[in-house]
Amino acid sequence: MAGEIVKRLNRIQQVLDPKTLAQEAYKVFKDNTAIDTGNARRNTRLQGDEIHAAYPYAKRLDQGWSDQFPEGMTKPTKKHISDYIKKELGK
Repeated sequence: MAGEIVKRLNRIQQVLDPKTLAQEAYKVFKDNTAIDTGNARRNTRLQGDEIHAAYPYAKRLDQGWSDQFPEGMTKPTKKHISDYIKKELGK
């Protein structure tokens, strides 16, 4: 029984690791970044456990400014991370 608890806690720690979550979020965030000239995607970077959208119109894109991704980048990324955690932790 104690061994199962330790396994479960280790899995929780692995899934909730900030770098793991950041990598998972980065893929979705970047995939939901509008592409016209490629500038926005090219200037979206993962630095440590933070996603940086290093272009002046990032906020507008995130607010649905582009017809390509009317939900922006953050909303679908948050949903994906929530679903990812539930799936990985068996909830």
